Amino acid sequence: MSEHRHSYIANKSKDDYLKRLRRIEGQARGLQRMVEEEQYCIDILTQVSAMTKALQAVSLSLLDEHLGHCVVEAARAGGPEAEVKIKEASDAIARLVRS
Repeated sequence: MSEHRHSYIANKSKDDYLKRLRRIEGQARGLQRMVEEEQYCIDILTQVSAMTKALQAVSLSLLDEHLGHCVVEAARAGGPEAEVKIKEASDAIARLVRS
């Protein structure tokens, strides 16, 4: 991971991300319980799918925020910073598409 000195996530967004991630954490604990209790495989898979979609939604939202702030600002400034930010965004999109 790269190191950044500034936070670019707005407080309102940060609170929303944390709330969503805590919900996903609860889903993960629920999945663990389902496996421990040997619940029906299809029910577990349904919950895995829901959790995956929730994580993807967080990822897309973070990517949108990154593009809208970091990449736009770097593009306005130009130079090597712009190229780095665009490459970071492109790599992040590639990771999301592969997952």
